[in-house]
Amino acid sequence: MTDPNPLLDFSDLPHFAAIKPEHITHAVDQLLAENRARIETLTQPGSPATWAGFVAPLEDANERLARAWGAVGHLHGVLDSPELRSAYNANQPKVVQYYTELGQNLILFEKYKALKASPEYAALSAAQRKIVDNEIRDFRLSGAELTAEEKQRFAAISEELARLSTKFSENLLDATNAFSLQVEDRSKLEGVPEDVIEAASAAAEKDGRPGWRFSLQAPAYVPFMQYAAARELREQMYRAYVTRASEFGNAELDNTPLISRILKLHHEAAQLLGYANHAEVSLVPKMAQTPRQVLDFLDDLAVKALPFAKKDYAELAEFAAAELDLPRLEAWDLAYASEKLRVARYAFSDQEVKQYFPEAKVMQGMFRVVETIFGVRIESDHAETWDPAVRFFRILDSQGTLIGRFYLDPYARDTKRGGAWMDEAISRRRLGGDVQTPVAYLVCNFSAPLGGKPALFTHDEVLTLFHEFGHGLHHLLTRVDHLGVSGIHGVEWDAVELPSQFMENFCWEWDVLAHMTAQVDSGEPLPRALYDKMLAARNFQSGMQMMRQLEFSLFDMHLHFDFDVNGSKNPLQLLDEIRSRVAVAIPPAYNRFPNNFSHIFAGGYGAGYYSYKWAEVLSADAYGLFEENGVLDRRSGERFRDEILAVGGSRPALDSFKAFRGREPTVDALLRHSGMVAA
Repeated sequence: MTDPNPLLDFSDLPHFAAIKPEHITHAVDQLLAENRARIETLTQPGSPATWAGFVAPLEDANERLARAWGAVGHLHGVLDSPELRSAYNANQPKVVQYYTELGQNLILFEKYKALKASPEYAALSAAQRKIVDNEIRDFRLSGAELTAEEKQRFAAISEELARLSTKFSENLLDATNAFSLQVEDRSKLEGVPEDVIEAASAAAEKDGRPGWRFSLQAPAYVPFMQYAAARELREQMYRAYVTRASEFGNAELDNTPLISRILKLHHEAAQLLGYANHAEVSLVPKMAQTPRQVLDFLDDLAVKALPFAKKDYAELAEFAAAELDLPRLEAWDLAYASEKLRVARYAFSDQEVKQYFPEAKVMQGMFRVVETIFGVRIESDHAETWDPAVRFFRILDSQGTLIGRFYLDPYARDTKRGGAWMDEAISRRRLGGDVQTPVAYLVCNFSAPLGGKPALFTHDEVLTLFHEFGHGLHHLLTRVDHLGVSGIHGVEWDAVELPSQFMENFCWEWDVLAHMTAQVDSGEPLPRALYDKMLAARNFQSGMQMMRQLEFSLFDMHLHFDFDVNGSKNPLQLLDEIRSRVAVAIPPAYNRFPNNFSHIFAGGYGAGYYSYKWAEVLSADAYGLFEENGVLDRRSGERFRDEILAVGGSRPALDSFKAFRGREPTVDALLRHSGMVAA
C-alpha cells in the first residue's frame, strides 16, 4: 500500500478491517482533486476526441472514485455508526457535486458527440459503441444542455436529493431500532416459534432486561406477526411497524416532509430537462417507453389478478370467522390467519419447513444449481470483512480460471439497514492484457445461529437468497471487457430483475430441494410428501400477493407521473385512491406505508418499482425454456449465460431476451406460475 489510507489502495479488495471514518474525507478530497485535474487535461483544445484519448482515461479516474466511495457507502449500509454516518454525510455532497459537474461538462459532451460522428465509432466494438450512446443520453439527462443558471439549479437539486434520500434511509433505520416489544409473561408468547423466543430472550439479556425483547427487524417481526396468538401484542407490533418514521413517533425521524420535498425536487428537475414529470425522465433509459404504457401493463395485470385476490381474501375471512373467532379481519390478523389457513388446508407450516433449511445445506444446494447449469465452480475464499459472520467465495470456470468473487453478509444487525440487496465492489474490465475480475456484495437480513444450532431459513428466505445471488451472477458472469456496460452496468432498470427472479424458480424444484435440505436434528432431506404440500400451496394467496405488488407499483408510477406535487392532495390520499381500486385488504388509517417505502425514496426505484413485475414476465418466460428441456439442463443454462448474463448492458435487454428465447416475451408463463389461469 503506497498510501496509508486504505480507501486509496486499489490493488485488490477493499481493506475493511483497516477502514476508519477518519479516512473518508482525505480519500474523497484527494480523488476528487485528481479527477478534476484529469478532466482539465482531457478538455484542453488539443485533447483528441478518441476512445484512447479521453474515454479510457476518464473511465480510469471515475472507477477509482466509485470503488472508494462504494466501499464507504457499503459500510454505511451494513455497519452504521454515528462516526461513520457523520463522515458519510459530510462527504456525500462533494461526491454528488462532482458527478453533477461531470454530467454537465459541455466540452466532454461535445467530445462524445464528436467521437460518435467520427470514423473511429464504426471501428469500436459493440460494447464501446453502446457506452458512447449511453453517455450522450446521460449527458442530456444530467443537464449538459441547460443554461448556466439552469445548470446551477439542477446541481443544487441533485445534491439536495442525495442528502434527502440518505436521511430518509437513516430515519427509517433509527425508527426501526427505536421500538421494541418487551414481554415478561411467557404465556403471552403462545404460538411463537421456539427459536424466535430464544432470540428474543438473548436480545433482552443483551439489554440487561428480564423476559423477551422483540424488535421490528424482519427475523423478529415477521414470525411474531405470523404465529403470536396474543392479538393485542400483534396489533402493538403492527402499529409500531407501519408508523415508523412518521408523525406518530419522534418528530426528528418523520419522513413526511422529506417525501414532499423529494417529489417536488424530482418534478422541478424533470421540467428543467424539458420533461413533463419525473416518470418520463425515469423511463428514458428503461425498456418501457412511456408512463402510460407502464400503467396499462399494471392495470392489465390487475384486471387479471383481482378476481383471484378477492377469492383469496373471502376464503381467509370465512376461515378466520369460523375457526379463529375473528369475525372482522384486521391488518394485524392477516399474516396470523393466513398461516393458520395454510396449515389447515395443506397440513404444514412455514416453521415446519424451516427445520429442513439449515444455512450450510442451503448454500451447498444453491451452489450446486449454479455450478450445474452454468458450468462453473464455487469455493470458499478468504478476505478482510466488516463483520465476523461475513463469508467470502470465489467462482472459477471449468478450466479453474478465476471469474469473480463475492462477499455474503447473511444476518440482521442493529447497524444494518433492512431488506436484502446485491451491490458491486469491483466491476469486470480489461486492463491491457489482464482482466480485472468482478467482486460483489450479497446482503440479507436473516436470523443468526443461536444456541449452538445453525441458522435456519424459511422457504421465503431461501427465495430471497437465490434472488440476490441472481443479481450477483449478472454482475459476476459477465464477459464484457468495458466497464460502462459490464455486468449490471448499462442494463435497463426494468430488466435488471430478470436474472434474480429467474433464479427463484429453482427453489420450487424437487431435484433442487432434495439436495439442499437436511432436517436440523436428524439430517433427513425434505420428505417428498412435505414438498408436495409446499408445491400445492405455492400459489396460496398469490392473487393477494400480486395485487399488493401492483398497489405499490401503481402508487409509485402515479406519484411520479400525474400526481400534482403542489396540489392539496397528499401522497397518502393518492395511495388510498389506488387501494380503493386494487386492494382487497384496506389497512387502518394510521398506516404510513409511504414513510417507509425506501425503495422509491431512498433506493433509486422512483417511477421504477413496476420493474419487479415487468421483469417477472421476462424471468417466468425465460424459465419456461428450462421447464421444457429439464430444469438443470446445461445447454439451456449455457444459453442463458451467453445471451443474458455474459452480455451485461452491451446490447438492449429485449435483444438479449429474444436471442435467448427466440421470440418476444409473453405474460403467459407468469400467469401460469402464479396459478392465474382458467381451470
